[in-house]
Parts: sequence; C-alpha cells; structure tokens
Amino acid sequence: MQSTKQDVRLAVLAGVRTPQAKAFGALQSFNATQLAQHAVTATLDRASLKPHDVDETIFGNVATPADSANIARVIALKSGIPQDRIAHTVNRNCASGMESLIQGWHILRECRARIVLAGGTESMSNIPLLARDSFKHKLMHLARSRSTWQRLKALSKLRLRDLKPIAGLELGLTDPTCGMNMAQTAELLAQEFGITREQQDAFALASHQKAHEAGERCFMSGEIAALKNASTVLKLDTGPRKTQSMEQLAKLRSITSRDGTVTPGNSCPLTDGATAMLLSLPDVAHELEIEPLGYVTGYAIAGCDPRRMGLGPVYATAKLLKEQNLQMQDFDLIEINEAFAAQVLACLKAMGSSNFAKQHLGQSGAVGEIDPEKLNIHGGAIALGHPLGATGSRLVLTLLRALKEKGLQRGMATLCVGGGQGMAVMVET
Repeated sequence: MQSTKQDVRLAVLAGVRTPQAKAFGALQSFNATQLAQHAVTATLDRASLKPHDVDETIFGNVATPADSANIARVIALKSGIPQDRIAHTVNRNCASGMESLIQGWHILRECRARIVLAGGTESMSNIPLLARDSFKHKLMHLARSRSTWQRLKALSKLRLRDLKPIAGLELGLTDPTCGMNMAQTAELLAQEFGITREQQDAFALASHQKAHEAGERCFMSGEIAALKNASTVLKLDTGPRKTQSMEQLAKLRSITSRDGTVTPGNSCPLTDGATAMLLSLPDVAHELEIEPLGYVTGYAIAGCDPRRMGLGPVYATAKLLKEQNLQMQDFDLIEINEAFAAQVLACLKAMGSSNFAKQHLGQSGAVGEIDPEKLNIHGGAIALGHPLGATGSRLVLTLLRALKEKGLQRGMATLCVGGGQGMAVMVET
C-alpha cells in the first residue's frame, strides 16, 4: 500500500529562537542572516550537536535580501555547516517557517538526510526602499552617457519626484491579485462577520496580558536565546506591554479608513526575528539519545479568496481534521497566528458556523468551536510580533513547549497566508 504523509512522525529534536522586536527597534542592526545564525548556534548547543551533524538546511524567508538570494545556504555556511551539505530557501509568505518543517519531513522520509536544520527568519527593518522606474531609467541613461555634455543633459532631466522612494515593505504587504493590503483584508472580514472595534481591542489586550504573564514566569525565556545589540542584551520579546489598556487602544486611529476598526493596536506589528529547529525521524532521535520536544504528525494546506486571506486557518483546519479523522475537541491546545484580531475572531466565527461550512467548505457540519482556554495561551503575534518568514516555526516551537509543560498530548498550529492560503500543522508529545 502506498504510504501517506502521516505514516512516519517528524521528531523535533530542539528549537530556539531569537527575541522578537518591533522593526526599526532593538534588532534593526541585525540582518536576516545574522538573526538566523544566532538561532542556529543556540539550537545546536541545545541539542548537543555540531554543525557537521546537519545534513541539510531549509529556511523560510519572505523579503529575500538582495545580497543573499538563497539565504538558507548563507545561514548554513556562516553557521559552520560544511560546504558539502545542501541548503535551500522556501517562501510561502507567512507560512514559510512552517513550510520549512514540512519540507524537512519530506526529505527525511526520502532518506535524503538524517538530520535537517529548519526554521525561518525575517528582518523587516532591512526591507529596502525601492527606486522609481523613472529614476532607474534616467540613471541608466546617465551611465551610458559618453561625453560631459551627454552627462549634463541626462542629469538635467532628473526631477525631485524621481527621487521619492517606494517602500518595499508597503508594496510587499499589498496583494497584487486583489489590490488590497493585509489590513484591508482584515477590515473586510470585520465587516462581513460583524466584529466590532471593541471586540478587536479586547482580543488584543488579552494577547498582551497573556504574553506578559508568560514572560514574567519565564516560559518564553525557555525558547529564546538572548541577543546582544550595541547597547544592551535583549532577553525577551519587546512587544508585550504590561500596562496596555482598553483606553489606550481606543485612542488609536484606524489604518484602513476614517470609520475603520483595524488599528495598529489590534494588529500584529512589523517584526524582526528568527527561529531554528533540528529535525529527524524518531529512530534517529532514539539513536542519538535525544528526547524530542515532540512530533509533527500531520499537516494541511488550503487555498482561499485572497481578499479574505485571513480565513485561511478555517480552510486548512477543516482539511486537516478530515484527513486525520479528528474533531476540534481532540486538540488540547491551539495556536492561530494573530495577524489581526479581526482575522482571528472571524476564523472563530467561521469555524463555528454550519452555514459557512456548507457554503464554503462543502461539508454539512461546522468545523468546530474552539475553547478560548485552549487558544493562544501565551499570547500571540499582536503582542509577540510576526516576523513573516519565522512565525510558522515559532508557533510550532511554542506549542510543543506548552504541551510538554502542561503534560498534554496534541496541539494544532495554524495561520493565514497573504495571497489567500492557510496552513495547519498537528503536533503531539
């Protein structure tokens, strides 16, 4: 009988991440390679392995640095992994870090490698400003000029408007197929599902409260490798705010329209950070006498309307539950990436709706209600941040550690993906 993707579990031997910091803040001096290298070194130390133990490297990254086209290869070499060990980069937008784990699973099952280094990295601080086409064309004309007169003539055609840069970050957060930026897609869901500004702000406040509490009791420090910048040692994520309040959140203006409900306070911030994980099949973990953090035992990827990309977790979760013959109550803990409060709240409503399931999923019953006590128990991206290429692997790492700490067995991590996709991963301890 032909094997399926669930036949052999994926062992997560170890995982470590950097602190996550708001873009243009505490980590802005580190590029995406440096962030990942720090996470890789710490992960190898955590597992008591050496760079030469790694057979293959896979890293997720969205905003590919111009000087590191295959950033996974650069990360591997700078981390001391031998030159004869191959590496490649994956990009599934927000699910890139999660995709790296699944590709690692495929590679291990094919016996192409015994140990895979996977993860994700993003320096949103270092996404470049882009030159306008008019400026590029005029510079090219200047470069091709042969005489002083031709150069002067070319320079005379430059205008101030040519010098105005295009923010690569803003361009990247706008979907080219529907013309909407990510915040606008969240606003659309808020309107369609009747989600109020107050509900979004309350969800955001809870995220900060849970994340702050997790930091205070040192849960997060168990997965973070402190990183020293020019002036201080960063030990925890910079996003969670102890003093956050509904009053403060209510003062923020919408980022979509005058009467909009999506604000900087109920959205994830632009973030820098990286996560690294070591993967193998269970027999190799046993051979190395390493007790894994846990196992990846299933996954699903689904497509949806790019204008409603925030509903991606609903489609992916429905697919995963069907493939695994499970129900929502079979999961002890669940992580849904908090790209926007409106988006997560819309997912919860859609998952609990039989009408949505019939109209959009082709199934008779609702996907299932999620117990709030099981959801994002240590806060989410609204507080912790969302470094695009790294978040997928960060969610899995945090989830596995939470399950292990509480003596629980099964969890699911899921997220929406810009462009209209969703991805869900099932893990067990």
